Amino acid sequence: MNELGRYGIWISRHDWPHDANAIASAAQELEALGYGSIWIGASPPDDLALPEALLSATSTLVVGTSIVDIWHSHGETLAASHSRLSAQFPGRFYLGVGSGHAPTAASVGQSYTRPLTQLRSFLNDKLARVPSSERMIAALGPKALATARDLTAGALPYLMPPEHTATAREILGPDRLLIPEQKVFLGTDPAEARTVARRRLKTYLSLPNYTNAWRPHGFTDTDLAGEGSDRLVDWAVAWGTPESVRARVEAHLTAGANHVALQVLSTNPDPHLPRPEWQALARALNLSPTRR
Repeated sequence: MNELGRYGIWISRHDWPHDANAIASAAQELEALGYGSIWIGASPPDDLALPEALLSATSTLVVGTSIVDIWHSHGETLAASHSRLSAQFPGRFYLGVGSGHAPTAASVGQSYTRPLTQLRSFLNDKLARVPSSERMIAALGPKALATARDLTAGALPYLMPPEHTATAREILGPDRLLIPEQKVFLGTDPAEARTVARRRLKTYLSLPNYTNAWRPHGFTDTDLAGEGSDRLVDWAVAWGTPESVRARVEAHLTAGANHVALQVLSTNPDPHLPRPEWQALARALNLSPTRR
């Protein structure tokens, strides 16, 4: 695989425009800013057309899915799409998959039972033709992390702190990739930062996968009620000065992450590419711009 560097960008597929030129321009800017990767969330379609467009527009960026939800995927089609991208862009694509949540399973008439067993089956059956070195999984708990260690190139934890990264590294061992997602907001006004953060956290406060994973870090029903306590919000989203945000992000690397996928939050609530915020974060992280 290409060198990932220290930092990449995580962004939902819903935030990308449909215009091919706009997609290419944004991808090229991220590459030029010095980011090493783009991770596409919200279960991109099995045709992997968006990852292909990003890879086609760039020369060094690694692209990954984070993640394709197994309940919404036709595995054979996904595996065939992976083969196409792997042949065109060797060493530059990771296929990240995950077992999602009960609402996503219910939306396609499936029962969210034994999700980790379902994920293992998906890897061993539908994605059997995808090399383990080119696939990753969303993993929070010890059993999921062990599955990442045993069946894939590594883990893609989401919405977890550096303390979780340290535990994940112990389970994964030294030879598997560990790429946590971290939400960031460059802004020092507490009211503004927490408003932006709560807008993004709202969905996850209703998902037991996450709330149960947060409780061991000291959060109670009071923290998880409503829109979440200030303590939870400040813990989940790295916000503040460039220096404080950089320190929070680098804590994942110190804890054992290979790379951090940064979800950059914006005051604009509409789906869009936060390009000015990407630029500001690159400066905060002291990234070295590249010339095209």
